[in-house]
Amino acid sequence: MWRVVQVLLVLSLLAGLAPAQTHSSAPKFSSEDDQLYQLRAVAEDCLPSFGMIPGEHTPAPLAAPVTLPRMAPELALQAYRGRTYLQNMQLVAYSATSVIHAQLPDTKQYGEYELRRQYSAPHTLAFKAVRFVGDNFVKSNVIVRLLQSEVDHVQKDDPSLNAISPANYKFSYKGTTEVQGRVVHTYQVKPRHKRAGLFKGRIYLDAYTGSMVRAEGVLAKSPSLFIKRIEFLQDYADIDSFTLPVHIHSEARTRLVGRVIVDVYHSDYQPVSSVLQANSAPAL
Repeated sequence: MWRVVQVLLVLSLLAGLAPAQTHSSAPKFSSEDDQLYQLRAVAEDCLPSFGMIPGEHTPAPLAAPVTLPRMAPELALQAYRGRTYLQNMQLVAYSATSVIHAQLPDTKQYGEYELRRQYSAPHTLAFKAVRFVGDNFVKSNVIVRLLQSEVDHVQKDDPSLNAISPANYKFSYKGTTEVQGRVVHTYQVKPRHKRAGLFKGRIYLDAYTGSMVRAEGVLAKSPSLFIKRIEFLQDYADIDSFTLPVHIHSEARTRLVGRVIVDVYHSDYQPVSSVLQANSAPAL
């Protein structure tokens, strides 16, 4: 599962945001065993919409569309954790187009950068620049730093420290609502630790599949004295058998340049699954 807190970590780059020399060069980015078994079982039982028979890796023909039963809130949380476990195991790589729009309302500066991103599990993330328009100050001091921080996060950080799990959060059920036309269970999440990368807010899980639909909140701990507050909203979509972010909106309040607003749009995902790789491998 894509780390929902990734946007919070990369925005820590704003700690060093101050007027500086600008440059236009492109960035160079090149109990547990049983629990995991149970999570895998929950995930497989909750994925009939993908045409998979539990325990098998080949699509099964469906005679008619299957209507999934609506899950109880606790089961939806279990299904989410199971899906996260499977995605971490099966997502080998992906490519996507990312468009990053950043603006500094107080100085009326902006920038828009389009890139192709390439991820290879578990620790490789690279970008290829496509186009940029706007102010070079925003490009150099906001967008490029964000990209480099994201690369560093993938390469160095321990995902378990920021995972949306009982080890890191307390969950409080808040009822059902609709998000993007989908019925979702709403949970308030409160971090157990005041640690960088965790947030206080809400998550929204599909009531029929347990997949993440939206997460929103406020960073639990400011990464720097230069940042007063960071808020975010992140929307997801189910692509093939994976759940991936499609839009991230974040707003930081800094002491040096005022507000910094960033919108990141991801499209044209091309995920690679270890299951499909195994099925397509030639027999020996």
